[in-house]
Amino acid sequence: MQKIPLNYQHNGINFKGIAVYDETLHPDNIQRPAVLIAHDWTGLNDFAQLKAERLARLGYVGVALDMYGEGRIGETKEEKMALMSPLMEDRRIIAERMQAGLNAAKNLPMVDPQKTAAIGFCFGGLCALDLARSGADVSATVSFHGLLGAPQAVSKTTIRSKILVLHGYDDPMVPPEQVNQFAEEMINAKADWQIHIYGNTMHAFTNPVANDPDFGTVYNGLADKRSWETMVGFLKEIFS
Repeated sequence: MQKIPLNYQHNGINFKGIAVYDETLHPDNIQRPAVLIAHDWTGLNDFAQLKAERLARLGYVGVALDMYGEGRIGETKEEKMALMSPLMEDRRIIAERMQAGLNAAKNLPMVDPQKTAAIGFCFGGLCALDLARSGADVSATVSFHGLLGAPQAVSKTTIRSKILVLHGYDDPMVPPEQVNQFAEEMINAKADWQIHIYGNTMHAFTNPVANDPDFGTVYNGLADKRSWETMVGFLKEIFS
């Protein structure tokens, strides 16, 4: 398993991502698809890096992006909100930073630039979806318990990516009416989309350390397993 730094810039800010691939799966140095991973509101943490490693074992280049710049991490809820809020207030920045990460990933020698995807968790799910909404040239987009609200005052473009949303029905941050609004958005955009909803499942259901029912974040091992397997099948369909 090879883990290499992925340093890139946007608007004068340095971003410190990580790319992971398994060279033993491609001994002839054949280029392989890249899957971007957008982190949750914490920043580029161990959780995102572990997802990159799991994707590498599947034969992809897992690229864990840095959405905050300089590898910044929030420790408390207050710190995390302070990092995330400026991006939520100007969603164009999110799409631009995702695009910068996508461009950097496409330039990696082991990546097939014609085969890319973006996945994200919580805030990162929104980041992945905003990249797709921007009309970026990505084949697949997957949101795990992501925020689904459409950006305001952002020009509508053709969504080129196929969309998969993996969502907990009991997520208090994205109630069913917002899921329906997202579906309407995708219908109006004439996108290729699907939503999988897991019952008895709250926000952050893929994160083993999530255990705050009052905040709405609770790990669910079964939904975690099912959602990952659904993503694996989705990517296999698109990249086969």
